[in-house]
Parts: sequence; C-alpha cells; structure tokens
Amino acid sequence: MEAAQPELIEIDPFTTITIAILVLFVGRELVRKNVALRKLTIPDPLAGGLLCAILVTVLTVWWGVKFKFSTEPIDFFLIYFFAAIGLRAKVSDLLTGGKPLAILIIISSVFLGIQNFVGMGAASVYGYPVHTGIIAGSVSLSGGVGTTLAWAPIFASELGVANAQEIGIACNTVGIVSACIIGGPIAQYLMKRHKLAGSLSTDEAVGQNFKDDGKLNLHYYDVLGAVFFINMAIFIGYMMYLGLQEAGVVIPVFVPILVAGIIINNTGRLLFRNYDNVGREKGMAMISDISLGIFLSIALMTMDLLVVWQFMGFVALVMSLQIALAIGYALFIVFTSMGKDYDAAVIAAGFGGIALGSTATAVLNMTSVTRQFGASPKAFLIVPLTCGFFIDLMNTWVITNLIAL
Repeated sequence: MEAAQPELIEIDPFTTITIAILVLFVGRELVRKNVALRKLTIPDPLAGGLLCAILVTVLTVWWGVKFKFSTEPIDFFLIYFFAAIGLRAKVSDLLTGGKPLAILIIISSVFLGIQNFVGMGAASVYGYPVHTGIIAGSVSLSGGVGTTLAWAPIFASELGVANAQEIGIACNTVGIVSACIIGGPIAQYLMKRHKLAGSLSTDEAVGQNFKDDGKLNLHYYDVLGAVFFINMAIFIGYMMYLGLQEAGVVIPVFVPILVAGIIINNTGRLLFRNYDNVGREKGMAMISDISLGIFLSIALMTMDLLVVWQFMGFVALVMSLQIALAIGYALFIVFTSMGKDYDAAVIAAGFGGIALGSTATAVLNMTSVTRQFGASPKAFLIVPLTCGFFIDLMNTWVITNLIAL
C-alpha cells in the first residue's frame, strides 16, 4: 500500500514575499540574541530561512501538509540587487581590481577540476557510477540549481547516473547552507591569524554597518532616485542581454545588468559635476540589502530537505569532502593569491559562494563581514564577475571534457 501523498498548498508570489520578510525579521532576532551566531557572522537570511525550511519539512512529515512557495520573485530581487551593486561601482576601483580579477578567475577555474575529481573519488568509494561525482561536484556546487537541471537529464540518460537530478539538488542544498556558514569564520580566522585590521571605510557596497543600525537618515526622494537609476540599469542591461542572446552568447541576465549599472554610474560621474549624491547611494545600499535578504530568504525557504535525506549517506560523504576542500582552498590558495590583506580575507569569505553556493551566497558572506569590519569595493566587484560569468563558462568546458573521459 502506497504512502499517502501530502496535501499540497501552493503559496502565491505576494504571500511568499510577505513570509520572506517575516523570515528575515526572525533571522535578524536570532542572530542579534545569539552570541555564537553573531561571532560566526551567520547571515540573517540563513538563520531565518533554514528555520522556515525545517518547519515546512516538519509539517510535511508529521501533518501531511506540504507548502510550496513561489519562486517567481527570486529573479526580480536578484536583478534589483545586482543593478544597485553596479550603480555604486567606480571605474577606478574596477581598474584596481583588474589583476586580482584575472587571478581569481584562474584559481577558481582550477578549483572546478579539483572539485570534480574529489566528487568522482567519493562516488567510487560509495559504489556509485564515477560520473555521479561530477553531479556532486561543479555541476551542482559551482554551477547551482540551473546547471543541475540542465545537465541532469544527460547524466541520467547517457551516462547511467540514476537520480542525477535528485542527487544534484541535494548537494546544492547542503552546499548553499554550508557556504553561508563558512564565510564569516574564514574571514575572522584570517584576520586574527594574520593580524589584519578592517577597512576604515564604512561606505559599504551593500547595506549599512552594524553600528549604524537604526541611525540611517533618508529622504524619500533619495530612495526614489535610487529606484529610478536601478530601473534604468535594468532596462539597458536587459536590452544588452537580448542582444547577446541574438549573437549566440548565453549568460545570466544579471551580468549585463551589473555592467549597465557600472556604465551609468561612471558616465554620470564623468559628465555631471553634481552627479554624486550621498542620499541616493544610501538608498541604493538599502535597496541592495532588502533585495538580497528577500532573495536568499526565499531561496532557503524553498529548500526541500526531504530530498537531501533520501541520499544522506552519499551526500554526507561527498559534501564533507567538498566543504573541507573549499575551506582549505579559500584559506591557503585564495587568500594568498589575493594579497593576504583585508580585501583578500573578504574575497576568501566570498569564495565559499563560488565553490559551494551561488553568486548571491558569495555576496551575502562578504556583506556579513564588511558590515562588521568595513567596506571592500574590490571584493564586491571581482567576486560577482567571477562566479556570475567567467566560472559558468569554464564550468561548461570542464564538465564537457570530464564526461568525455
């Protein structure tokens, strides 16, 4: 006799956003009131979102009710977030980050190969087809859910990897949570170990410093001006995205929007003497915080922990190895290659997102660090460009060549 299927309750986009806001408030209070979470710089969306995912799982198992949140708002908030990031980026900072950007792309690309060989080794030990390790490697971790859904049918039909999609989603779920957890401790360890001082600047690319919480003065025209410029960046960036698609270039839509924001910001600085507006930039920082927080809250809320449980044995083995690899690589390779300074520590914290989660996870990790220790414009420029564009290209090349072996 088959087990009864849980009653499915679908949550519309409006209600999903409303719940995500509540989840953010809950996460904020959990972090504020828990010294251990604060010391580990655990992000608010992780604390609240994971708690929500656990509650939803409990309702499914014990009461036979499954809530399905809408994922439609995710793209909107992600795009808004990266538009705001681009509109605060300066060409001078971008030029400064040119060499580190190239270095980060190289060492991140090398990591893809290592990550897959670790996964393939774990698959062999566990008795799974060796190509399962690629699904549990750069496909689901550096690639994310989108890459997993794209490659899983090929692995299942042509390479004999049963449950490729389920295994990939399970590894990605554990990866996102792990990436959020390891970022802050990595930066704090490096700062303590190498006696690094934080940045003197509190001009964060995202949000406000913890000590300024509740003290941000904004006029509504500051926020309105920020929204106008963000919408312009999205419009221009989307036109660029469509043009690239016509030319056969497939990249995430947020990349040209990020670039459009950079172009608008620096063109304005060049042509208009009074372009700089502190209020507008604070408005953009606030919008960045809101967008990133809601995006990640929804992403964590919608995690299916039951899928992880189905393959817990293999997932536990391979993800233990992958997490250890990501931490070691961030501490000894990324930090050293990036210059062993405060910016390098922030980038190392963000590398967890590159290796295990997503671009948004990487930025969230860096945000948690800079809110406590000061701004790092270099990190907020080169990390999103690396994991949002270049790594996707390299990952496709690496996966294609490995499955041909």
